[in-house]
Formats: sequence, structure tokens, C-alpha cells
Amino acid sequence: MTEDREMKEDLNGDDERRDLRRELSVFGLSEKEIETYLAVLERGEAKASTISEDAGVSTRYVYSIAERLESRGLVQVNEHAAPTTVRARPPSEAINALSERLNAITPALEDRYAETEPQTAQFETVKSRQTALKRLNAILSGAEAEAFLSVPERVFPGVQAELADAVDRGVFVLLLLSGADAAVDDRRFDGTASVVRRWREDAPFMLIADNRAAIVGDAGLLSGTHADETAVALSQEHVAGSILGTFVSSFWPVAKETYVTEPCPLPATFGAFRHAVLQATLHERAGTDFGATVRTESGLELAGPVTRVRQAITEPTTSDFPVENGLIVETDAGEISVGGRGAFIEDYRAESVTLHPIEPDEGGAEGR
Repeated sequence: MTEDREMKEDLNGDDERRDLRRELSVFGLSEKEIETYLAVLERGEAKASTISEDAGVSTRYVYSIAERLESRGLVQVNEHAAPTTVRARPPSEAINALSERLNAITPALEDRYAETEPQTAQFETVKSRQTALKRLNAILSGAEAEAFLSVPERVFPGVQAELADAVDRGVFVLLLLSGADAAVDDRRFDGTASVVRRWREDAPFMLIADNRAAIVGDAGLLSGTHADETAVALSQEHVAGSILGTFVSSFWPVAKETYVTEPCPLPATFGAFRHAVLQATLHERAGTDFGATVRTESGLELAGPVTRVRQAITEPTTSDFPVENGLIVETDAGEISVGGRGAFIEDYRAESVTLHPIEPDEGGAEGR
């Protein structure tokens, strides 16, 4: 009976810790920041090496995290002690500090808020080739950051001009051509995509732009080989994201890489994280010594040399699974991993990335 009660208490403790992690993440704390804060809370006050062991974070990185936690009013760093210790502020004071930060930005948020009617997801069934091509080109013309397109190769001339316009606007484009012939002139893809892959088999046609708008349907509708096929055009973020996951995981890996763009001049800033990852890969292969300055979703700036790139955009891939894209950056606070929007295994999510050349002997720049 006692063992059952202890086991239940352990399980309840795990549930409570999970709830704490989830609620703290709402305030913009990263996973490692949360683990460090919880370790300090449970100790009350401790030196960096103890916190490092409890939280599973390097000792050097504890100091950087502690500074950020202190700026949020959650802990106090006692630099006068030898060694330096980190002390948790009473939870009531910490919550008040977080609340004050939220209250401070409320007027600015109110000034920027524009009251609108709630937007509902839009779905449209498309039954004609002409309408499908029209919707496809309209979505391409509205792309601002990235576009992922899979169409029959015979349809490529009908979208080539819109693809070129998108690339000229700085849009990151991945293009998959299905039902591909054996021979092709790779030069025709210059300026129309960042990476092109070709596949002999037929695949559904799909376009996802900015993880927001999409169209997906049977390839026969676009090529005109089937009169009874349909497509669906939609604008709903989580559905478009699911279609993107299918594109990247199921079709992109099996197609043969035909074309890859050249490395761009540095410095260059990217709003689309996958675009930054591709260019980092190309510069890494070209032997460029370069670093990255990352602006995270929470407004933090991190900078330093890029030591590794994780990606499945171009061959050879360096990721563990198809949707993994990440940069490993060496900062003064230690090595950190950066992912894009929705990243779940990296330390930080990037809002933007600037790649810049560095001298070979230039060290890491401290994350600020």
C-alpha cells in the first residue's frame, strides 16, 4: 500500500513539473531556461556547478541563462560570492515582476491593435485546370518568404514566370517536378528556385506558401489527363503546415536533386529560416568562414561562428529526420542550437538570421 502511494506521489510530481514547464513557456522561457529556473527554485540558492548538474546544462551556459532570468526578475545573481551563486526570488515577487513586464507593454499593444472581424478558414474546391493554374499562380504571387511547389514537369512553363518573380522578391523556393523525363537542361532552372528535384513517378500537385496558403490536388487536373479530378485551395495555418510536412517528408526525399542555387553574397539576412539553413550549407561546402547573428522569437540576440548545419533540403543531408533544420552556433556562453518556427528540439527559435563572413581566427560573440 505504501509503495502504491509513493508511486502515485511520484507520478503527481511529474505531472506538476510538466504543468510548470508548460506555464513558464508561456512567458517566453526556453526549455533550458525553464530547467535552470526550476533547479534554482528547488535549491533556493546554489552555485553554477550544482545548478548545471541538476538542470543538465553546461556550467558556462548557466551564467548566461542566470543573467536572462535575473533580467526577468526571477532570480538574483550574487557575483560577490566566491564562487558566484544564483538565488531564486520568492515566487510571489517573481510573478509580480513578470506581471509588471506584461502591464508595461499593454499600452503599446493597445496602440497597435486593430479590431477586426474574426477570420475563418477559407476552403475552395477547384474542378478545372484553368482555375487550378490561376489559384496556383495567385498563391505564388502572394508568397513573401518561402514557397514549396510540386507540379508535373509539363506544367513548369506555366508557372516559370511567377516562380522567377518570387525568387526576385527574395522568396525561398523548393521545386519538385514529377513525371519527369530522363534528360533536362538544368540551366532553365536558374532564377526560378533555390533547389529543384525531379521524380519520374506521378505525385499530387501541391503548393504551400509562407505556411499559410496552400493548394493540393491530383496531378491529372493540372496536366489535363483527367477531367474528373479536383483540388482544394485553402488558407489555414495548421492545415497548410500539415501539407508542408507531407511535401518535405514523403515526396522531397525520394526525388533526385537536379539543381541547386549558388551561395549568395554575405552578409545576408533571412526571414525564412530554411533559406538561411540552405545558404549556410552552401557556404559551408564552399569553405567560407562565416557566422550568424540570430534574433530569436523572444527578442534575444545570439551571435557567433556557425559550427554545424542540420538540414534535409539539399544532398547530402545532415539531419536525423526530413523536417529537421538547424544551425549550431558557438557563442561566448557556449554552443547553442537554433531552429525555425515551430522547432521543438533546438534551444532557440529564430525570428531572423543574418549570415556574415568572419576572419578564420575570430572567436564566438557572446549572445546578448
